Amino acid sequence: MAPSKSWTAPRTPDGHPDLQGTWSNQTLTPFERPADLVGKEYFTKEEAAAFERHTALDRNSDRGDAPHGDADVAFAYNQAWWDWGTHVYRTLRTSIIVEPSNGQIPPMTPEARKKSDDAQAYFSAHPADGPEDRSLAERCVLFQAAGPPMLPDAYNNNYEIVQTRDYVAIMPEMNHDVRMIPLDGRPHLAQSVRQWKGDSRGHWEGDTLVVDTTNFMTNGKTRFGFIYDGWTDENLHVTERFTRTGPDAILYRATIVDPTVYTVPWTVEVIFSKHDMQIYEYACHEGNYGMSGILSGARADEAKAGSK
Repeated sequence: MAPSKSWTAPRTPDGHPDLQGTWSNQTLTPFERPADLVGKEYFTKEEAAAFERHTALDRNSDRGDAPHGDADVAFAYNQAWWDWGTHVYRTLRTSIIVEPSNGQIPPMTPEARKKSDDAQAYFSAHPADGPEDRSLAERCVLFQAAGPPMLPDAYNNNYEIVQTRDYVAIMPEMNHDVRMIPLDGRPHLAQSVRQWKGDSRGHWEGDTLVVDTTNFMTNGKTRFGFIYDGWTDENLHVTERFTRTGPDAILYRATIVDPTVYTVPWTVEVIFSKHDMQIYEYACHEGNYGMSGILSGARADEAKAGSK
């Protein structure tokens, strides 16, 4: 998605493309390429329209015959709460993953696969011994939307970007975690300092903002949320590229390198569309009765099993 030849990006006072504003990356584009689209990198317009109709219907939580069964019991929310969007990205790609070219997450190393399988086995046996056993999102610690990489979620796919000469600040609607990205050339933090969203440093390559992030804290928890139940470790390294390609679009690419987990690097491509809507606070921790319900339910199950 190259910038239009008839369009010139607005500039900030320091001369760089202006990325500021409120943006959304919601989409019906699949994260990984579906099996029935193997070998097909792009939809035709007709195929995209058919895929959008089918996906919107399949994801409708209010359907009594939906694949997930009883929507009021087996599914988290009714349809009013979901906000996947109604279209695939304007590039018509058949997957958010663009490298490898098959649109799939690359294989894990044998060691990482064993760690992931062991973690899944432990979770199956100990799903709720304490809050630490639950996902980062359930604990209101980290959502995939916060990034990096900044991946679309089921709702709250909005971001506000504020830009100065020395910093870019990105605030996702999902959990409102502001990521401060210095642009002044300072080095990364010492390797002993680890953060959930990593340590980001930005610089400009022509008209593209490049953000390099290291020093992730993982603790054996996936960074990719509900989209992909993968694995990362302390060697995760993410390189993001933000390119303003039109008055209402930013082309975002992020390359994930984790040599002790994935056999090859992989890259995602997301389109951020500009809008003028307001971002509202997402107060995940306030009244997070879901967590207390999960833990109290587990204790009730244990008491019931003990009485037998």
